[in-house]
Amino acid sequence: MDHLAKAMGERIRHRRKARGLSQDDLALLSGIDRSYVGRIERGEVNITVEKLYRIATVLACDPATLLPGATELYS
Repeated sequence: MDHLAKAMGERIRHRRKARGLSQDDLALLSGIDRSYVGRIERGEVNITVEKLYRIATVLACDPATLLPGATELYS
C-alpha cells in the first residue's frame, strides 16, 4: 500500500471524526461516493487534488493539513 495515501487517509479520518461526521456525511457534503471515501481513508486510492480540496472544504481545514510531512512518511 502506498505510504502517502495511507498517511493521508488516516489524517482525513482523524479530522472527520473530530468534526463529528460519518463517512456518509463527508461523502454527501463533498460529492464523493461513500465507498470511495472509505477507500480514501484506508489508503487504497490516490485521490485527485480536486477531491482533496472538496474534502478539506467540508472538514473546514487547509488542504495542506491533510498531507503528511516527509518525516512522517520516511522515518
